[in-house]
Amino acid sequence: MRRRPAPPRPAEPGLADLAPDQRLRRLELTVTRRLDGLLHGQHRGLLPGPGSEIAGSREYRPGEDEVRRMDWAVTARTTVPHVREVDADRELTTWLLVDASPSMEYGTATLDKRELAVAAVAAVGFLTAGVGNRLGAQVLTPDGLRRFPPRSGRIHLLGLLRALLAAPRIGGYDEETAPGRQLPLGASDAAPRPGAVVVPATLADGLDGVQRVAHRRGLVVVVSDFLDGLPDHPDGAPHWEATLRRLSVRHQVLAVEVTDPRELELPDVGLITLVDPETGRRREVWTGDRALRERYAEAAAAQRDQVRQALRRSGATHLALRTDRDWSADIVRHVHAQRRLAAAPAAARGGAA
Repeated sequence: MRRRPAPPRPAEPGLADLAPDQRLRRLELTVTRRLDGLLHGQHRGLLPGPGSEIAGSREYRPGEDEVRRMDWAVTARTTVPHVREVDADRELTTWLLVDASPSMEYGTATLDKRELAVAAVAAVGFLTAGVGNRLGAQVLTPDGLRRFPPRSGRIHLLGLLRALLAAPRIGGYDEETAPGRQLPLGASDAAPRPGAVVVPATLADGLDGVQRVAHRRGLVVVVSDFLDGLPDHPDGAPHWEATLRRLSVRHQVLAVEVTDPRELELPDVGLITLVDPETGRRREVWTGDRALRERYAEAAAAQRDQVRQALRRSGATHLALRTDRDWSADIVRHVHAQRRLAAAPAAARGGAA
């Protein structure tokens, strides 16, 4: 008798196939092993620098002090310019604005943009966790703005991450780009849930929501691809820039930009169908045209530069993450760079003294 062939062994599950709790555990291990210990003694999260508790005043030093820290009351009494001195907050309130719009569900590498956003949220949450520190979040979804009140503790953070991982996805995409396959996912083809009141929310709406609830000075982290509201003209300002600038006046703002390599350049794979995940518009493109691929790359580079310039004008610190790179290493480099920048003025004042 012929023996039946043994059934093939199932493939090892990838990150996208793991249960939310297993994925959270893997994220936590990655953060604690790679990033823990970087911020000991810092109460400002991923942005080392001054706090917000008033500790006194001193004379203004031209070229070293920021004008927005001027103590106008003391300046008026003494007729000599003074600035406020502040201590680092002993309790940090971190507000997260997480973009979970359809454009964040696209990815062609190990992680998609949405999973990378969850990884960034995990890094911020685990690194800013501490006694008395609180974490609140607002999630920008196709159904509107979902709010998570600020609370402390690991259980609250894990609940937030679990909600982000388990949220239903809209549409889908193929991992390999081949002729006739969609490049980004067609998200707008999905219908809203029965009985749901769909309130379209933009990135500017999400920032307005954070500004309304973030009364105390703290850390605001915005995780998005920042494609929402970009004007067609490269010199125009996005709709969210003004609100982000107002947040930066009162809070320290970290803008985490999430991108995918296929958003920056097209591969030569023949005929593909490009789908706008926000509007559902489709266009067939022949990627064998070299001139078209060059124009696409130039337009994508100009778009990302437009985002960088807007973030710089708004006063936010910019952290760029890509789905095809080691996100934990990028965060480590960012933290070290911010520490060097924070230490530079202190070293300059010590040398001058």
